[in-house]
Formats: sequence, C-alpha cells, structure tokens
Amino acid sequence: MSVMEITAAVSRPGTPAPVLEQAELEAPRAGEMRIRIVAVGICHTDIHAHEGRLSPLPITLGHEGAGVVEELGAGVQGFAVGDHVLLSGSSCGQCPSCLNNKPSYCDMAMPLTFGGKRMDGSTALCCGGESLHSHFFGQSSFATHAIVPQRTAVKVDKDLPLDKLAPLGCGIITGAGSVIEALKLGYGESIAIFGTGAVGLSAVMAARLMGAQRIAAVDVKPDRLEMAREMGATDTFLADEEGLADKIRAVTGRGVEYSLNTTTVGAVQTLALDCLAMNGTAGFVSAPRGEWAPAMFPMLAGGKQLRGILGGDAAPRLFLPKLIDYWRQGRFPFDRLIRTYRFDQIGDAFADLEAGNVFKPVLIMPGQTEGDAA
Repeated sequence: MSVMEITAAVSRPGTPAPVLEQAELEAPRAGEMRIRIVAVGICHTDIHAHEGRLSPLPITLGHEGAGVVEELGAGVQGFAVGDHVLLSGSSCGQCPSCLNNKPSYCDMAMPLTFGGKRMDGSTALCCGGESLHSHFFGQSSFATHAIVPQRTAVKVDKDLPLDKLAPLGCGIITGAGSVIEALKLGYGESIAIFGTGAVGLSAVMAARLMGAQRIAAVDVKPDRLEMAREMGATDTFLADEEGLADKIRAVTGRGVEYSLNTTTVGAVQTLALDCLAMNGTAGFVSAPRGEWAPAMFPMLAGGKQLRGILGGDAAPRLFLPKLIDYWRQGRFPFDRLIRTYRFDQIGDAFADLEAGNVFKPVLIMPGQTEGDAA
C-alpha cells in the first residue's frame, strides 16, 4: 500500500495549538478517497478536542475541509478524480437514522466522529513510526491531504471558491440547519439566539431567510451584536443585562416561539427556556459545562420543549447545496464571517478563536491563495 508524505497539524498533550509536522498518509482503502485539502475552517469543537476532551491524542483534527479528489479507493461511486468537494461529518449509511437522511444521529456517530480511527481500529496517519489518530469527523483535514470515507464528501461545482465554502461543513450547517431543519421556524415567527459566533450568526441569517418577524440575539460582546444586526437580528441584548428573560419576552409581548443556545453556559440554557412563549421550543447545540438541570414545572406548565440538535439535523448532501444557492443569490452571506490564515498560522487562528477575536478562521493550504477554487 503506497504512502504519501504530507504536512499535518498534530495535536499533542500540553500544547496550546496543533503544530505542523511531516507525516505519512496511507492510500485510500475501499470506500475511501484521498483529498487534497485547499482550505479548512476551525471550529470550537477543534479547540475542545485539542485539549484531549473529545478524542485520543496525538491526533490530526479538522472537520470543515474543502478540497479536490486525487485518488479513489475500491468501490467508490459518484466521485471522480478532480471533483471538488466539501467535507462534513461521518456516518455509516446503513442505520435507520442514515436511511432517513439524519446522518448526525447515526448509530455509530460517536466512534466515527471522535474515535480517531477507522472502525477496524486502524488509522491513516503516522509520523516517524508513531501512529497518529485520524478520521476526526471522517476527515482530519488540518493537513495538506486527507483520507475520507465517501459519505463524508459533498460534490460542488468547480467554479465555486473552496476557501469560502469550507466552513459550511460544520459551524454554518449547524446554525442554519438548527433553524430551518430542526426547529422548522416559519414565516412571521420569533426566535432568540444566544451566542453570536459563527453558529449563532448562521442561525440569525437562516431566521431572516425563513421570514422570522422578530430575531433576538444575545452575546457578551457589543461588536458581535452589531454584526448580528447586520445579519438580520431585529433586537439585540448584552448577556449581563438585568431581567434579560423578561426583556426578550417583551419583544413579542408573550415570549418567543423558539430559542437556540449555542453556548456551553448553564445559566444561558435557563434563560433560553425562560424567554419562551407557551408551547415554545428551546434548541441547544452544546451541552452545558458543569451541573445543570431544567426547572421541570415551568416546562410542564408551559408545554415547553428542550431539544438537542446535532449538525443542524441536516443531511449535508441535501442541505449544503441549498445553502450554497442561497449564498449565490446574496441571501445567506456567511462568507462575511471568515478571516483567512496561512496553514502555518494555525496557532494564531486557534488563539484568535478562543479569544473571540474572529468569527470563523479558515486556514489556506500552501500553494493556494484567497479566493481559489482549486
């Protein structure tokens, strides 16, 4: 089996960010493809995983990749060498959830996403004889090349700029899908969105796209709330305002039909429930850190629902083409969230994301320039 020399960003214990190393990438096996990565977004999940909280170390992370197909493994169908692809999550394709176009809830989602290896226990990467964990979200795209299962890839038109599309695979699809696919917010309805990073702002854009009458955005940073207004929020609030739940409820006079919490703060999850109207639904995309439990009687008395959402409830091969079309029409300007970095600036990109100084950092691979499609 042939091996390719690549550059990969490797997460090791005790380091503030992944470090570029020379590594060996094996050839694609049956059902896999080798992708030349053009660009890759950085998500907060990458930061958490780098700390060793989600996946085994050492590992090459990255799960918002975009690139070009270079080699096909046996049995791959629907792709050809030279195809341009976005990379999203991994799933088995055979369980009831996958067959129902809900791959985020695949029966094997957790090991396929965070296990750091194929289901047979093998990895695609090594460095100086040391095995490196791979297949993070089915891709490990913090690298110049990646081995991916074919279900991880979504083919896109070759005239599209891959450096702009890369973040669609996780953060953007999570925010937009939560509003459109999971909560199914409709015309004239209302929503409160807590946290206006890339996921929250994607939710704001999606709510405007769906015709929401009132879109409340909450964050700790005034500059982020300014961006939220530009993206379609009708009402903005600082997270430390007194009586915040009542203020959000007053936006409609009775509370909002939906809320979406993109933070990991338990107190925010409480707010997301308290601001709901009767029969409202509170969606969340991250679990609260530490101990937290909802007040059950108000939920019962108000007929309220607390709804966990993974990957926006969306099937990437069906939903990402829609988002791309909305973007081409000028109705979903997610590219305004992007700041690009060279691959060797990954440490700076991690630090800026952790500090909240950037909405969506995107790494550009060597040999590429901003705006490149290939």
